[in-house]
Amino acid sequence: MPELPEVETTRRGIETWVTGRAITALIVRDRRLRWPIPAGLEDELAGQRITGVGRRAKYLLIYCQRGALILHLGMSGSLRVLEPTTPLIKHDHFDLLLDSGRCLRFNDPRRFGSLHWTGADPGTHPLLRTVGPEPLDSSFDGEYLRRVSRGRRVALKNFLMNGRVVVGVGNIYASEALFRARLRPGRRAASLTTREAARLARAIKAVLGNAIRAGGTTLRDFVGADGNPGYFRQKLYVYERAGRACRICRTPIRKVVHGQRSTYYCPACQK
Repeated sequence: MPELPEVETTRRGIETWVTGRAITALIVRDRRLRWPIPAGLEDELAGQRITGVGRRAKYLLIYCQRGALILHLGMSGSLRVLEPTTPLIKHDHFDLLLDSGRCLRFNDPRRFGSLHWTGADPGTHPLLRTVGPEPLDSSFDGEYLRRVSRGRRVALKNFLMNGRVVVGVGNIYASEALFRARLRPGRRAASLTTREAARLARAIKAVLGNAIRAGGTTLRDFVGADGNPGYFRQKLYVYERAGRACRICRTPIRKVVHGQRSTYYCPACQK
């Protein structure tokens, strides 16, 4: 599913197209997403100007004059900048029409995405008010990881995927960051030393930063705002490489399951 790098790639892709533009209409073709698109949202948005585009965790924030749209891509969603006359394809659920003559079109085959409206600070919305720190912020560092890992008996990989610990480090990027930090995914979070925690924080930032620059990781459905796939998959060191030689030491990559999710690691490089 789209994770933080994919959402950030989408944010950057649409930002210049929509910021400063007025919304002329919202056209909803199917309200049945993970939560129904609110009734009356079409009237609320018409005529409002978009003042900016942000991201919190895996949610896109489209700031308007009287509030903000909160959009989640779900497991298979994509948001593209198109001409409104572009022929529809299956699962095109809504268009946000702009005064530039362009539109934002949301496609989501599995319908696990969602669209919400708030007239308040998006950070106070129930979906966002309890999420953890952003991994790319300066406040996220080894000292923080070391502190919040104390007493945690959960596996390191599951610890990193806890959205209240840190947002946006999903299955792919947790495996890749742990490989880069040379840490076994099954170790208890509480076993992190100060030096290891610092190394892990740096690895998370590096892996996510590299993925954003590559446009995300296309595994099934994700495409960016321009319709192009992400290319970080070509640079993966362990994820979905079970049985193949480690790119560093040539030891076969192993696959295990943590928290019902597939986990990949190198038994030689990671301790």
